[in-house]
Amino acid sequence: MALETIFHFIDNGCGWRLSLKQRWDAETLVEGRRPLMIVPGYGMNSFIFGWHPNDLSMEEYLVRAGFEVWSVDLRGQGRARSEGGGRCYHLRDIAVDDLNAAIAGVLELSRTGADKVDLIGCSLGGTYLYIHTVLVPDTPVGAMVGMGAPLRWESVHPALAIAFKSPKLASLLPFKGTRQLARAALPLLLRAPKILEIYMHADIVDTSNIGQLTQTVDDPNRFLNEDIAWWVNRRDILIDGVNISEALRNVTLPFLCLYANADGIVPPEAALSAYDRIGTPVELKQTHEVGDERLRFAHADMFVSDPAPNMVFEPLAHWLKGLYEEKA
Repeated sequence: MALETIFHFIDNGCGWRLSLKQRWDAETLVEGRRPLMIVPGYGMNSFIFGWHPNDLSMEEYLVRAGFEVWSVDLRGQGRARSEGGGRCYHLRDIAVDDLNAAIAGVLELSRTGADKVDLIGCSLGGTYLYIHTVLVPDTPVGAMVGMGAPLRWESVHPALAIAFKSPKLASLLPFKGTRQLARAALPLLLRAPKILEIYMHADIVDTSNIGQLTQTVDDPNRFLNEDIAWWVNRRDILIDGVNISEALRNVTLPFLCLYANADGIVPPEAALSAYDRIGTPVELKQTHEVGDERLRFAHADMFVSDPAPNMVFEPLAHWLKGLYEEKA
């Protein structure tokens, strides 16, 4: 595979330079397809989309499937850099301002010449997409995928409920050195796999290179923590007086809800709430559960587990390609 990779940096208009990673293969790229942009979520960056311990990463798999693939680092994530922008920002700022800038950047720089982009939101990244498509109804988006992405907290893991019980406390706690902490803690957690299983199943993930795995970890933002705490306690996201869960009924984009059957971070009920509420016609929306009674999948398993290429990336690529096969 002759994979090409270019990093671009774009101004979000709020004092941050966002990072856009563009990947394609001239030999496999299918003419007429829209570019894909992958959006990371809470306390993470885009590294995990381009890395797999033993196989093709999600980016590489989608490139091989004939797409031009982009991954974004929004403010506070990965390669994104502050140019006067502070750390005081909220869910709305990222979902509207950052995604507006990122989508415009992809369409300007894409080799495809497309006038729309398809979005893949992972975890909180998917929630950003739901907020974006509600608050920016004329956004140039062709289709949308939520991967382990919560909308309404129909179900909350007890640990998450405790962590976000107090919005005030969540807003006061600073976070520094989270990646270093994760690098130190993961080897210990591997000795207690039941605790780790809300996030990852060590029996299906090659954990021999913990340092690489933790490259995707970023420091959480305390203002986002406050937003999330209010959201968890209310169950629904309220932004600018708009209940995003209810307003998503006005969004009619083709939609795939992809979720893990044993996800302790975003339980299936929380992910499926987006499928239940989105206004997309039933023939244009689909759910895909990853895992079964024999093989349990958690949050991170969808990206770095040994079965991920076959059980996650393949059905994702199949659905995305189907958007064009139906037109033929």
